[in-house]
Amino acid sequence: MIPILLVVMIVAVVVISVFFGLRLGKETWTESFNLEECNFSATGRNYYFILEPGYQLTLEGSEGQKGVELIITVLNETVKIGNVETRVVEERETKNGELVEVSRNFFAICTQTNSVFYLGEDVDIYEGGEIVSHEGAWQAGIGDAKAGLMMPGIILLGARYYQEVAPGVAMDRAKILSNEEIVDSPAGRFDKCLKIEETTPLEPGVKEYKFYAEGVGLVRDGDLLLTEYGFVSE
Repeated sequence: MIPILLVVMIVAVVVISVFFGLRLGKETWTESFNLEECNFSATGRNYYFILEPGYQLTLEGSEGQKGVELIITVLNETVKIGNVETRVVEERETKNGELVEVSRNFFAICTQTNSVFYLGEDVDIYEGGEIVSHEGAWQAGIGDAKAGLMMPGIILLGARYYQEVAPGVAMDRAKILSNEEIVDSPAGRFDKCLKIEETTPLEPGVKEYKFYAEGVGLVRDGDLLLTEYGFVSE
C-alpha cells in the first residue's frame, strides 16, 4: 500500500503544480515540479514522447525561400546530469542542404508519472560548415538552471509550464491548447493530436505551435511536417 500511496501522491503533486497555470485565469507558468520523489529512467515513453534508442522523426518544410529539414534521433547514449541519467536526443537542422544547427538534448522520464523532463542541451550553431556559436546551451544544476517539463504524463487542457528553466539563456514555456487536432502530413494523417503553444519571455510576442500524435511524437513544428518516423539502425 505504501508504494501505491507514494505514486498517487507524486502524480497529485505534479498535476496540481501544472494546474496552477489555470487558476483564476491568471497567465502563470509552473517552473517547479517537486522532482525529489521521482524515480527517473533514461528510457521509456508516454503518449506523445518516445525516449527509446533508435527512434527517429524527420520533418520537412520551408522557411522563406529555404527548404528546411529537421531530423530528431533518440541516441543510444546517456549523460548523467546531477543524479539523473538522461537520454541524449539529437536534433539536426539543415537549410537548403546546409547544416545550420545540431543540438544534443538531455531528457529523462519520471517512472511514477510518465512525465518527460528536460535537463539541458548542448548546441552547435553552424555557418559555412563551421561552428560559430553555442547559443542556447544550458544544463540543470549549473547556475540557476533547473529541469523543465517537456511533456506531461497527464494532459490538462490549458496547463502552462516551463520546458526550459535557464534564466537569461533558455526559457521556453508551453501552453496546452487542444488534444483534438488533425494533422495531414507526408507521413500520413494523424487524428486527436495535441496542440501546444510555445513562447518565451526572452522573445516577447513570438509564438510557435507544435503538434504531437499519440504513439508517434512530434508531427508538425510550425510549417514543418512529418515525412518519416520509426526506428532506424545505427
